[in-house]
Amino acid sequence: MASSISRSLRLRSFYGFLTSQWRFSKPSFHSLPENSCTFPSNFFRDDRYGKYPAFAALNFKFLCTTATGNTINPSNSDAPGAGKSTSGSSDGNSGNSNDGKSSGGSQGKPVRGGPVSWMSFFLLLCTGAGLVYYYDREKKRHIEGINSASNAVRQGPSVGKAAIGGPFNLIDHNGKAVTDKNFVGKWNLIYFGFTHCPDICPDELQKLATAIDKIKEKSGMEVVPVFISVDPERDTVEQVREYVKEFHPKLIGLTGSSEEIKRAARAYRVYYMKTEEEGSDYLVDHSIVMYLMDPNMQFVKFFGKNVDTDSLADGVVQEIKQHKVVKA
Repeated sequence: MASSISRSLRLRSFYGFLTSQWRFSKPSFHSLPENSCTFPSNFFRDDRYGKYPAFAALNFKFLCTTATGNTINPSNSDAPGAGKSTSGSSDGNSGNSNDGKSSGGSQGKPVRGGPVSWMSFFLLLCTGAGLVYYYDREKKRHIEGINSASNAVRQGPSVGKAAIGGPFNLIDHNGKAVTDKNFVGKWNLIYFGFTHCPDICPDELQKLATAIDKIKEKSGMEVVPVFISVDPERDTVEQVREYVKEFHPKLIGLTGSSEEIKRAARAYRVYYMKTEEEGSDYLVDHSIVMYLMDPNMQFVKFFGKNVDTDSLADGVVQEIKQHKVVKA
């Protein structure tokens, strides 16, 4: 019974030794390296393994395979001369390992510089300055292009003539009945509005009057300014006469019946409508356009509210010159 217990304890001890060595060294039990050690002559006669030679051989094989990575302690072997050789190799290995650690420590941890060097900071600064300069230059160029495009009078491609203009029968500010035939033979600038307009109509008529004088100075041509009312209920002949005197002595004011005003506005594609009616005080919403008509009362070009005085005068002069060249 005691022998059975002793055998069981030995097996457990030996198994624990094997598993512990396997976890740390992970040896190979299938083949021995070429420089593996040989069995000592007295290994099988050891008291610890005398009764179990198979276990002794397995244990020795395990120790030899782990010796390639780790040095065997000479105290575990009774072979003669083993202590000197293993101790020598142990000393050599320890020396090599110490040297490796010292050299690895000095070479594996290089001294690093700062995250940003002066050169990289200088290059970054130059790049940022270049980008800012490029963006500012492109922005100024874009703004100049927009300003030049808005100030220039563009002549778009024309396909035929627009169906603008036509006959009308109205009354001028002197109470005289006139038609479109009365304006043949002269260049005309026609504007539709009403005398009770608070701001837009006075500004446009002032621009028209100033442009007429500049056209006379630049080209020597006389252009007749014409004002046609779209508020026949309030714009009587007397009201129109007093109104046109405030802008230019050559400004002609026209009014008439509701039907005649509607016919003239339809011929020139002018929109108008009464808004915010409160008794006799109301406004008239209408198109803000000036129409340039040639001496045959044919439509040539229109100018909107965004055109300033100089652009209006230059545009009219240009059209007159082109008309003379084509006619010649």
